[in-house]
Amino acid sequence: MRPVPSLPLIDVGGLRHDDPAAHQKIAQQLRDACQRCGFFYIHNHGIDAELIAAVQQQAERFFALPSAAKLALDKALSGCNRGYEPLRGQTLEAGSPPDLKEGFYIGNEVAEDDPRVLAGKFNQGPNQWPAELPEFRPVMERYFRAVNEVCEQLMGALALSLELPGDHFNPLLVDAAATLRLLHYPPQPPQSAPGEKGCGAHTDFGALTLLLQDDAGGLQVQAIDSGEWIDAPPIEGTYVVNLGDLISRWTNDRYHSNRHRVINRSGRERYSVPFFYTGNLELAVECLPVCLGPGETPRYPAVTVEEHLREMYRRTYG
Repeated sequence: MRPVPSLPLIDVGGLRHDDPAAHQKIAQQLRDACQRCGFFYIHNHGIDAELIAAVQQQAERFFALPSAAKLALDKALSGCNRGYEPLRGQTLEAGSPPDLKEGFYIGNEVAEDDPRVLAGKFNQGPNQWPAELPEFRPVMERYFRAVNEVCEQLMGALALSLELPGDHFNPLLVDAAATLRLLHYPPQPPQSAPGEKGCGAHTDFGALTLLLQDDAGGLQVQAIDSGEWIDAPPIEGTYVVNLGDLISRWTNDRYHSNRHRVINRSGRERYSVPFFYTGNLELAVECLPVCLGPGETPRYPAVTVEEHLREMYRRTYG
């Protein structure tokens, strides 16, 4: 029997120190993972375990609120896609039933009179917060800053992995857009509708995703070569990291934004907290010259981060 492939586990602790040799070692491991499947685990990431536990606790408390309290924060009431998304509110896999999950969106806190909001920049504006949970906002804002910092470190390592200067992607980090999303998956029904999943097969829109998952399992990643679905089980103290579509565009598909899905067969509630790092909305993304071999041409036209994001939202919510 052929062994089931697994995702690589990378120690990223060296990124928090000024040690070029350690950075290059991590960059090599990232290169291998990004070329193979675009998914990997990271550990020694520096995010406080007590903060992670607080995030998970607040997420569970939010989804346990009465429906009326959650619907009072419906993201349909927001001009920037912030707030509560009811069960089956999104369809990520075309042709399949809506996803069997409910969620809560948190983004950069941007005031209504901010120039980005007044200019109509996509998904820019204030968050909605549950008044019933006074600790919710400070916990989520602290966590947002912590995972954002890890993403910035990883972008530097990705630059090195492409044999670029470590600061090559710094323009992406300026006023970077990001979304923290709390997700709750009820158990998969024994008699599911055909094709129904907790989260349909899809690729992520932005640059990087850092996924915090509980111990229920259910995440699967599609192998690039065989198409088979690989389980990505929870490993304590780690994040699952995957590349988004922007990295595929930048690298001409040398680095993979890979399809993944969730099927909650645990028989109990599943909670996860993905952080989607998108980046500077005004930045133009076009094929990196180092990712073009002799005679190759770019597979994707140049596009701004904002243009790309608008199109992706149109496809999944249109």
